[in-house]
Amino acid sequence: MIAKIGSGKSTAGLIRYLFDTKTAKDHTDPHLVASWDGFAPDPGRADDFEATKKLLVADLDLRLKQARRLGRAPERHVWHCSVRAAPGDRHLTDAEWADLARRIVAATGIAPQGDPDGCRWVAIRHADDHIHIAATRVRGDLRTARHWNDYLKADKELAAIEKEYGLQQVVRGDRTAAKRPTRAETEKARRAGKGKTSREHLRTTVRQLVAIATSPEDFLRLLDGIEGVLVDVQHFPSGDVRGYKVAVEGDTNAAGEPVWFSGAKLAPDLSFPKIRERLTAIETPPATEPGSQRKPNPWHQATAAAERIPHHLDHGDDETAQAHVAAFGEAIDVLPLLAPSHLRPLLQQAAVAFERATRSRIHAQQDQARALRGAVRALRTAPVTGDGSGLAMFLDIAVLIVIATARWHQARRHDQQVAAAHQALAHLQAAYQQAATQPLAALAQRKPPARTVERHAQRILVAVPDYAQQILDDPAWPALAAALTEAENAGHDPEQLLQHAARLRTLDDAHSTAGTLTWRIQRLAARRAPGDRARAAQAHTTATARPAQPGHATQIPSQSDLTAPARHR
Repeated sequence: MIAKIGSGKSTAGLIRYLFDTKTAKDHTDPHLVASWDGFAPDPGRADDFEATKKLLVADLDLRLKQARRLGRAPERHVWHCSVRAAPGDRHLTDAEWADLARRIVAATGIAPQGDPDGCRWVAIRHADDHIHIAATRVRGDLRTARHWNDYLKADKELAAIEKEYGLQQVVRGDRTAAKRPTRAETEKARRAGKGKTSREHLRTTVRQLVAIATSPEDFLRLLDGIEGVLVDVQHFPSGDVRGYKVAVEGDTNAAGEPVWFSGAKLAPDLSFPKIRERLTAIETPPATEPGSQRKPNPWHQATAAAERIPHHLDHGDDETAQAHVAAFGEAIDVLPLLAPSHLRPLLQQAAVAFERATRSRIHAQQDQARALRGAVRALRTAPVTGDGSGLAMFLDIAVLIVIATARWHQARRHDQQVAAAHQALAHLQAAYQQAATQPLAALAQRKPPARTVERHAQRILVAVPDYAQQILDDPAWPALAAALTEAENAGHDPEQLLQHAARLRTLDDAHSTAGTLTWRIQRLAARRAPGDRARAAQAHTTATARPAQPGHATQIPSQSDLTAPARHR
């Protein structure tokens, strides 16, 4: 069940709407199901509708008129709460709706249970699936009712009612969600032939700019250069930036002025102070690989940084984990800007869905995700080229991270975030399937000799015995065999690479174990092959290491271990 609460200035206007059956087509049988004393006049069951309606309004406003004589009446004296059942719920009886209404007015402070001075109220049912509660906010002692946080209190009571009545338990939030477009905004966009409201368009634009900006100043510079977006930056008397607001060019109000949105109105994490906090916690990745002049692959760097997120979710404190989830959200935001056109719709849908999973009541310790944020910014200059293996590699680990994020939120009962992660997962999996097809097929075409493939199969049995049959039956096995062959030709030990790749993260969540190992092998093999002394050290480590067990991730190497080449001594 969902409650919506509002206020107004006219009791008569609200009652007129609630009993209207001419212009409101879903008002089929309006009638009272409950009232403050159980004896309120019911226009829906009276012979003289108009006279009874006026009598009901007069009874509701009785204390309001008394308070006005004393100059104590609130201007917006109408309290209006609608309660709607979830689609698929059974139709409640009038008696059940009456019980629900009494519990809501008691929980919100409109008419506390056992309080003879509670506000006057009525509950009106004019459709099968919802009721409206109308009240005047003046109590019997002529004081204004105290109903702060009434929405949260009503929502909490509805959660209890759902369990008691056996109704669908609605996914509830923690007040960290971005504000939805209003009905007026939605209708305005529809009339203009636009698929998104101005609020939604600006939210997506700003989030993408935050994802690629390297500093608060860079963010404002990028924002100022967006075509079709008006920007107004506010400053303190000292000259420091206080905040910003944006508007879609051509979107005006009745007075012909731009419809402005501050960052905080777009989303809680898009206020300028929040953006500044995130953008001052960035660690720029090295321009060249340690020990060489070769430039690292930005997709490899981003994947290596992202691959540690499940470890932080499983073993880090909540503040650090929340920071990595938020930073990973920035990576998802930037992907539609870099991907081929045929993948952009799916990735944009994933970004929009995952946005809700990036925020919770847990305060993020932003400086703990410095390396990840820096690696994400490096992708700004790394559009998808060639066979797209870099994007496919990143999407493969992104799927595993979203699964881990959903589990992390589930353990903390963040219901909306869990639902958002599941929605994003479906889009990312579809995008991965499309992105991986070409590079895996290209690898598979480099088919090694049969004897070489057999040697790799034996290595699979030794290195990852618990996943061996699953890997060998995987359609991506030919691509993995080719990747192992190329790594071996470059001077790497395939068995050691396999064991290293398996230790990076459990393979239990991988949709394609062979595909996941292929990307890990390619990334690890991109390093310079180890020398003789390094080989001896690796052999010793491999001999003492235990194979990864299903459901258990072994020690994860640091990012430097994953990206730095082994040096010849």
